[in-house]
Amino acid sequence: MDFVDSGLYRDITDHAHDAPAWLRHTAEIGTEAGLLVFVGLFALGWWRARRSDTRAFAIAVLAPLATAVAYVCSELLKSVVTQERPCRAVTGAAPSLAECPPYGDWSFPSNHATIAGASAATLVLVRRTLVRLTAPLALLAAFSRVFVGVHYPHDVAAGLLLGAAVALTVVALATRPATRAAGAVRGSTAPLARWLTGPGPRPTADRPHASRTRI
Repeated sequence: MDFVDSGLYRDITDHAHDAPAWLRHTAEIGTEAGLLVFVGLFALGWWRARRSDTRAFAIAVLAPLATAVAYVCSELLKSVVTQERPCRAVTGAAPSLAECPPYGDWSFPSNHATIAGASAATLVLVRRTLVRLTAPLALLAAFSRVFVGVHYPHDVAAGLLLGAAVALTVVALATRPATRAAGAVRGSTAPLARWLTGPGPRPTADRPHASRTRI
């Protein structure tokens, strides 16, 4: 089967082979390492949320869980569509920079792009200013999968949209029960539970300069 964006795939992979060696190596490493950055941001979001209100903490915990749900949805869709990888299916294309996944590891949608889209969207809910980092990072992570030759452009576009849509829906549906659960855990006397959820925000009276009026 031929796809509308097979020509675009060829153009991108041709440019990838003409790119400087450092850029090719960076793309090969970055296509996987970018996801680790999201993991680090999730951990940072959880740590900071330990001193936030209970709802904010619940959203910080839901963010990686919602991303995991988006990944599962991507895997299920892959098993239904069963689209072959372009590194095998597109004739006349340059060899992929990354190793072409084995037969049965289908192409549509891109799991990496799904995780990137879900991570970027949910991290913005944790902290809005992160959009300046997560949005470009998600786009780069998605594009890198085409650049190294293992996905079509429509694979990564669909992955980004699927990941963001599923993850945001999960957070929207689960925030209220997760907030109640987080509140219950914060009320526990168990040291581990208290450490995991944190003490919550400090009382206003304990905050330095709390009585000063901001102008």
